[in-house]
Amino acid sequence: MSKILIIAEHLNGKLNGSTAKCLTAARQMGAASIDIAVLAADPGAVAAEAAALDGVTGVVTVTDGAHANALASNYAPHVVELAAGYSHVLGPSTTFGKDLMPRVAALLGEAMVSDVMKVVDGHTFERPIYAGNAITTVSCPADRKVIATIRSASYAATGAGAAKAPITAASVGAALPSHTRFVELKAGASDRPDLQSAGRVISGGRALGSGEAFAIIYALADKLGAAVGASRAAVDAGYVPSDMQVGQTGKIIAPELYVAIGISGAIQHLTGIKDAGTIVAINKDGEAPIFEVADFGLVGDLFKLVPELTQALG
Repeated sequence: MSKILIIAEHLNGKLNGSTAKCLTAARQMGAASIDIAVLAADPGAVAAEAAALDGVTGVVTVTDGAHANALASNYAPHVVELAAGYSHVLGPSTTFGKDLMPRVAALLGEAMVSDVMKVVDGHTFERPIYAGNAITTVSCPADRKVIATIRSASYAATGAGAAKAPITAASVGAALPSHTRFVELKAGASDRPDLQSAGRVISGGRALGSGEAFAIIYALADKLGAAVGASRAAVDAGYVPSDMQVGQTGKIIAPELYVAIGISGAIQHLTGIKDAGTIVAINKDGEAPIFEVADFGLVGDLFKLVPELTQALG
């Protein structure tokens, strides 16, 4: 039977929701055990949170000052040590996972399956290709270790279980590289929900014409308690920062409600929202591609419709 190890993503002593989504995928693989590895300078709080998740067999911690910040170059050698005895090593298909897991695969001399969106069985998976226009089925040799990233937008997060899994401290001795060092972390402060985990997202496109015009997007988002995103065109035009970009080269999200305002619907953008529950589009061009995927559409001037919609919400 297979044994799965999930590498936890965390920040400031909090477990990222992507880890619980990896667990959901792992539970579909029919494994004999599923462990979560927490690498940190002080892993206690994160390990306790991970141990409470339903279906976790155990939590393995690595305590090292070098892991005070999640540097993939430092994580990878220790993850490789931890991987011994496991048939699968999984990480989220987030910036963290995309940075770390290819390094792990290379150090192990294994191939990697990226962006798993469906588990067929423990060694067979579906993943998107061609910007999500096609889905390919990948089969991994049963006698090789499976290294994979999980597309978090395709899975719901596993909740807390009835019992807590045991937490074990691991002893690792791999030498860590010195060519990479942490300088600083810059993150935009916002009172709005996180874009990747929000249940509601309002996005604006190039049709808004300026960063100042995004004020009507923010106003609507505040009424709905939603996160705010943007198309690549709006980001490239300098209207909003790049961390708001939704799409193939930005954030791939799966909110319950997605409202696209002034976004035409390029395939790269649609790739980032294909798993959204309900899609609403507002655009003056009734032939815009976004309407092909929208559940509801409003054709008209966004500068008239959006304020009216905001006002109607009270």
